[in-house]
Amino acid sequence: QVQLTETGGGLVQAGVSLKLSCVTSERTFRTLAMGWFRQAPGKEREFVAVTRWSGLTTYYADSLKSRITISVDNAKNTVYLQMNILRPEDTATYYCAAASSVAPFTQGSSAQGYSAIDYWGKGTLVIVSG
Repeated sequence: QVQLTETGGGLVQAGVSLKLSCVTSERTFRTLAMGWFRQAPGKEREFVAVTRWSGLTTYYADSLKSRITISVDNAKNTVYLQMNILRPEDTATYYCAAASSVAPFTQGSSAQGYSAIDYWGKGTLVIVSG
């Protein structure tokens, strides 16, 4: 069973940068695409970013793409999410996820629980104080 483990969350002040990490215990065809979602208190889970291990295919949520970068380290089986100029509205639990393609990330919906995602991490909490 693939395990995804996120690290890097915490309490930060508005305006700073934060880098989240997600390491996968193994790479299979169901982890060809790796990405991030977030869920703020009282809100639905939403897509943040996704990439493939080649790093050549990336997609970002339109509302966030000016402030975030997703990247990979193949040697460490790790995917990163760099977030800049954090705002209080970025406060959320950030979840790492894996799937066989980027489609479950970009075409999924919270209403369907992003059901095509193969693996989820337990999440890392980011709190941005303003």
